[in-house]
Amino acid sequence: MAGKEQLTIRLSEVDNVVVARADILPETEISNEAVTTAAHIPAGHKVATRPIAKDEAIRKYNQIIAFATRDIAAGEHVHTDNAEFRSFARDYAFCEDMRPTQYFTGDAVANFQGFVRPNGSVGTRNYIGILTSVNCSATVARYIAESFPKDELANYPNIDGVVSFVHSTGCGMANSGEGYANLQRVLWGFAQHPNFAGILMVGLGCEVNQIDFLLDAYNITPGPTFQTMTIQDTGGTRKTVARGVDMIREMLPAANAYSRQTVSASHLTLALQCGGSDAYSGITANPSLGAAADLLVRHGGTAILSETPEIYGAEHLLTRRAVNEAVGQKLVDRIEWWEEYTRINSGSMDNNPSPGNKKGGLTTILEKSLGAAAKGGTTNLTDVYKYAEPVREKGFVFMDSPGYDPCSITGQVASGANVVCFTTGRGSVYGCKPSPSLKLATNTAMYRRMDEDMDINCGQVTDGDATIAEMGEQIFNRILEVASGSQTKSESLGFGDDEFIPWQIGAVM
Repeated sequence: MAGKEQLTIRLSEVDNVVVARADILPETEISNEAVTTAAHIPAGHKVATRPIAKDEAIRKYNQIIAFATRDIAAGEHVHTDNAEFRSFARDYAFCEDMRPTQYFTGDAVANFQGFVRPNGSVGTRNYIGILTSVNCSATVARYIAESFPKDELANYPNIDGVVSFVHSTGCGMANSGEGYANLQRVLWGFAQHPNFAGILMVGLGCEVNQIDFLLDAYNITPGPTFQTMTIQDTGGTRKTVARGVDMIREMLPAANAYSRQTVSASHLTLALQCGGSDAYSGITANPSLGAAADLLVRHGGTAILSETPEIYGAEHLLTRRAVNEAVGQKLVDRIEWWEEYTRINSGSMDNNPSPGNKKGGLTTILEKSLGAAAKGGTTNLTDVYKYAEPVREKGFVFMDSPGYDPCSITGQVASGANVVCFTTGRGSVYGCKPSPSLKLATNTAMYRRMDEDMDINCGQVTDGDATIAEMGEQIFNRILEVASGSQTKSESLGFGDDEFIPWQIGAVM
């Protein structure tokens, strides 16, 4: 890592590019690399440290991130005009880097203040949720939730709110297959989530995604804090809203009876997420979050990495940490599924990175993925899950999902995540309910510009004011505070009502 006085950051001795710490003018000598810039190098972008021949691999993080499309001279800006994505063989080396985890024990295990549910699960928030089986019941669900503003809940101080979770599907779809399974797993996961003290599920009545089918499939039994109804059976919009409001009011005393108790950090499941990434993401915020994830795992907790298209090209670093070959192969299977999925839809895995990512210095999906995978830390990969599958294994796990942040996090929360950490370099304003979302800035300039949205400034790493380990500890301590009830910036701004987006796969009919 470069010191404050250096213009660039070298991530590995064998790399043939370095990263600009700030805007670098043409004809600037980079003394620590013995090169002179041939053009303007924007902050976060790459500069060649030696000649790179046409078709030669471009290396960063001691990994291949691109291939030269022409000869590149030392000191040149390396980006989309002279570098491109190409497929190449990767050695999965299953389990090669698996190591025993050094767990904390006894009094050394961290604690937080959480809501303990009857089944032993622990929430970090205490909401009442209104779920919809189909888009046709979305408006009714919103009307019910809007009947419980903050002043309406003044007599129930232990309740964080009444929130509706509406979506755009549930009918016009096949009643089997991956799309249907995704939606049912999401709804089941939210219905069982420990951040809810009560659930009301609202349907229309004639949709493909029947509430009764969901209850049967997942052995859910309605009771005082889990109620269901349909608009058609209840008698229309007005009657359904009125009945829904009555049902929620009946749940309020029981929900408010929950209070925070001291529990082990082993009850935390952390969603690892990034969005609006830049070249600093893989240098500051992502490895810092990885260090925090390592700490959580050592305290007995769980960390979920996702966004399969954004670990593409870095998956071989994860398979090496798999606890066994079967777990590693699960990840390879998901990668191959995505290759086929993009092919039949006339897409490419290199459609990512986005224009904003490229403006921030990321050139190919390989470069983005190597930075994104750093969120997963260094501990063993204990299992791989399909989208929104319940996470059963402790430790570091992977859940398959798209790279679209709200959709990915919806799946992670359905899988059990009760806290979210979201790194961003360009400046995402994402927020989540029912699981609080901490946003980690990759650079100080953006953190200062968007300080009302950012929780932690990981730009301290490139500023020379903190190490990755120190930032990881800071993030971990803040996770414990938020899990204990401290508000995140997105919560204070009221985010989270519109970010529920189940992953839709398959034909709309």
